[in-house]
Amino acid sequence: QEPLVESGGGLVQPGGSLRLSCAASGFTFGHYSIAWFRQAPEREREAVSCISRSDDSRDFADSVEGRFTISRDNGKNTVYLQMNSLKPEDTAVYYCAAGIYPCTASAGAYDYWGQGTQVTVSS
Repeated sequence: QEPLVESGGGLVQPGGSLRLSCAASGFTFGHYSIAWFRQAPEREREAVSCISRSDDSRDFADSVEGRFTISRDNGKNTVYLQMNSLKPEDTAVYYCAAGIYPCTASAGAYDYWGQGTQVTVSS
């Protein structure tokens, strides 16, 4: 079984909302920071948001502040990314990643990655 599995992506109109989920297994979820990254076609992977094992969250992408909210449920080994007021420029494959260190925008600091879920914002 994959250590991280994303779900909840899809096609949504501009201004709409989606909630992504990242389900974890095979490691001590509560000990890890969990981040969301995204990668649009022909662009580098970008850190979006992260939540630490102590439930502190931070946004790495200025463009999502006030629109995206990250949360975690340690009882369900799951992290969520609530995305509101979606824009066409949010279109990307969204990945979750788990790392033992505090939240960072550096992809290399994360030990586990999911396969990604596609988010498309279009009318």
